[in-house]
Amino acid sequence: MTLNGAIKAYLDHLSVERGLSRNTLASYRRDLDRYARQLAEAGIEELGQVRAADVTAHLAGLREDGLASASAARAISAVRGLHRFAVRERLVPQDVAADVRPPAPPKRLPRALDVDQVNRLLAVPGTDSPLGLRDRALLEFLYGTGARISEAVGADIDDLELDDDPSAVLRGKGGRTRVVPVGGYARTALQAYLVRARPLLAEAGRGTPAIFLNARGGRLSRQSAWTVLHRCAFEAGLPVDGPYAVSPHTLRHSYATHLLDGGADVRVVQELLGHASVTTTQVYTLVTVERLREVYATSHPRAR
Repeated sequence: MTLNGAIKAYLDHLSVERGLSRNTLASYRRDLDRYARQLAEAGIEELGQVRAADVTAHLAGLREDGLASASAARAISAVRGLHRFAVRERLVPQDVAADVRPPAPPKRLPRALDVDQVNRLLAVPGTDSPLGLRDRALLEFLYGTGARISEAVGADIDDLELDDDPSAVLRGKGGRTRVVPVGGYARTALQAYLVRARPLLAEAGRGTPAIFLNARGGRLSRQSAWTVLHRCAFEAGLPVDGPYAVSPHTLRHSYATHLLDGGADVRVVQELLGHASVTTTQVYTLVTVERLREVYATSHPRAR
């Protein structure tokens, strides 16, 4: 069967049996037409003539053309779908694209705030109202412990020790529990909140053991905690939209990055973050290398 005939049959299948949208079909058609053109330039017009090396060469060509990873991945997915369809319909005996993998998207480094930005963010909540005290304690807790936002809102009063050896019990992914130190600023903010604000908020509730309460006395939700962070980031003049937006994970990223910048061992940071593998934590070392490059570029007389 000709390659163009197989492409038409495959697109008909996607339209009729899979019910794909017109826009999705148009994208598949563009990707497969480009594939057919490249194979035609190599003298291949029959589907049965295509070999795995031809599919790999097509992927390499997409990369050389500067196609974005997401676009290249979609194009290869269309090609692989065509060849799976051809085998299923017995147009060819084997799937020559089965072992060709789409390009992995580039690893995005965590976004970390610098220390000045963190200080601006943490200074936003006021201390003259119960909710202001709560919001400051929440932000200080997130940055001072590296807690995920779900761990922070899930923590109970009994999980805190603020006297002799300030620490908090955090319950993370996969049921893993860890104990992390609570820094001096977070301790002060938590004590102020627990003494001056939480009892007032708790009056409206039903005795929940949660550390962080909402205005009705119930446990603060993840969404509400995110809203607190978003509002404070906006008031601090930090980005709240686009690729650099402050997110619920931003303070956790900043916590890890600042520890490593200060000389902490990556395995200690792994324990503090509750990562099952040090490989997960090592992405933060890439951030510190980028920071070193920035410092070098702006400080060394022969850097430029």
